[in-house]
Amino acid sequence: MNANYTEQIISEIVAKQRKFFRTGTTLPIDWRIEQLKRLKAAVIAHADEFTAALAEDLGRSEVEAYLCDVGPIIVEINEMLSGLRRWARPERHWNGWMCFPSLITKVYKMPYGVSLVISPFNFPILLTIGVVAAAMSGGNTVVIKSSSKSAACTAVLKRFFAEVFPPEYVTLIDGGHDVADMCLAQRFDKIFYTGSPAVGKHVLAAAADNLTPVALELGGETGNWCVIRRDADLRDAARKIAFFKLTNAGQICININQIAVAEDVADVFLEELKKEFIRQIGEHAENNPEYPKLITEAAYDKCARWADQYRERIIFGGVGVRETRRYAPTIIYPVGIDESIVQHELFCPLLPIVPYKDSEVDALMDVIAEREHPLAMYVFTKDMRWADRVMQTQQFGGGCINEVCIHMMVKGVPFNGTGHSGMGAYHGEWGFREFTHPQTVLKGSTHFNLPLREHPYSGETGKKKMRLLKLFER
Repeated sequence: MNANYTEQIISEIVAKQRKFFRTGTTLPIDWRIEQLKRLKAAVIAHADEFTAALAEDLGRSEVEAYLCDVGPIIVEINEMLSGLRRWARPERHWNGWMCFPSLITKVYKMPYGVSLVISPFNFPILLTIGVVAAAMSGGNTVVIKSSSKSAACTAVLKRFFAEVFPPEYVTLIDGGHDVADMCLAQRFDKIFYTGSPAVGKHVLAAAADNLTPVALELGGETGNWCVIRRDADLRDAARKIAFFKLTNAGQICININQIAVAEDVADVFLEELKKEFIRQIGEHAENNPEYPKLITEAAYDKCARWADQYRERIIFGGVGVRETRRYAPTIIYPVGIDESIVQHELFCPLLPIVPYKDSEVDALMDVIAEREHPLAMYVFTKDMRWADRVMQTQQFGGGCINEVCIHMMVKGVPFNGTGHSGMGAYHGEWGFREFTHPQTVLKGSTHFNLPLREHPYSGETGKKKMRLLKLFER
């Protein structure tokens, strides 16, 4: 699959894209819309190939592949097609008296130019094509560096983009970390990276050499919390959490990393959670072909090592089949809030449960707030006043009250994190904004210019100018 890329080859790819961008071909909105329509049609036409590749890499079923990868891309592109003309329209602003006789300033939404999209293995179709669509909506060209871990999806995507677009507009580069570093050594105009905080730091450092603006979509260093209050609907919470933890075998950047549950309802909640895992996937998920698998043997082994470390506290699951890379959803209870397993992003089917006193929930939230900002936060409670206060005072990417994950499916709202969970935002108009620079242009007048800003600033003339300045600048 690797085309034996060198820095010279990658440099030539970037140079060709820069030359194409400078022709102005990508600037007209009609042209961008036509490319997005072409992209959408191609996604629909290649849906079966994407589904097969997702099954090979991640063991996804057809339904899960469409639910999590293919379907959301179509919805995302439709939103761009319906909103792009409005988003790209130049803003008009009244200049104010200080700029007289110039009256109007416009803000143009200009593409950055040649963009680099580095996509991950966990949602290799969605988080490649979805980000590329955002870059295209902004009028950029795109070089894609896809994950070598999801090899089947990368191979399909490489053929897909080569078939749909010329390489001077959109092209995909495959290969490992060495190829990624060769890409990062080039001068791009925008970089969008999805992955881990550790690699995010590396991307940001490389981008600094050329002062390239960067968007990072990261999982969060210490993982995403779900807090279950004493008054929560425990059966409803268990049902939703089980669905979410089963999805992609926990390999989701916004998935629940650990749960804090009020100790006086912990036993009831845990029984409900076990029942839901069994109801949704069966008693032996590791043998169910519908259940997704971990991306590599190394990922499986890491998951198994964590489970072995907490073996005496596993109350559900804790088994897997290394040959198929399927590890059952695993509940670990009880876990202290300061233990290592709840201070790392797990990215697997393990689910540590931390009991706490419901009367001390605010102290719990203080501990969470002291750690790195998560990409997602979930709370289950009937106390909406408390829940609203939490959601407005904690720092995280996005979240839900009495629900999981679907906040990222809402049209018109941004998605991303802050700090160790990311920077920037995308989806819909926010993706268009992420890949465009607001460029302010004032149109001056050659008549009726006033000497207010010009020297002299002293004497009686200066006093008059000061009175006018205080009149205008207030």
